[in-house]
Amino acid sequence: MTTKAALHSDLAIPPGELLHEESDARGLTQRELASRMRRAPRIISNLVLGRRSIFAELALELEAALDGPSADYWLGLQVEYDLTVARASRSAP
Repeated sequence: MTTKAALHSDLAIPPGELLHEESDARGLTQRELASRMRRAPRIISNLVLGRRSIFAELALELEAALDGPSADYWLGLQVEYDLTVARASRSAP
């Protein structure tokens, strides 16, 4: 019988933090990004603040508005974040 040992980071980085870095690197304000996505600026603000999750439609909008990274990238970041938070809450006393 073999066991699989998985390594998981316990560092949860909200996808909005990386979105903030990506938009800054492109010289985009949150308002400009929201306009490109045809979303209210508060949506982007809440993403950056970690108050909102990235879902499939939003990931596609980010991909188009930023001309990459891919929607898969944004969703992957969200899944990794959610799993890290869930694992931490399970191991908390």
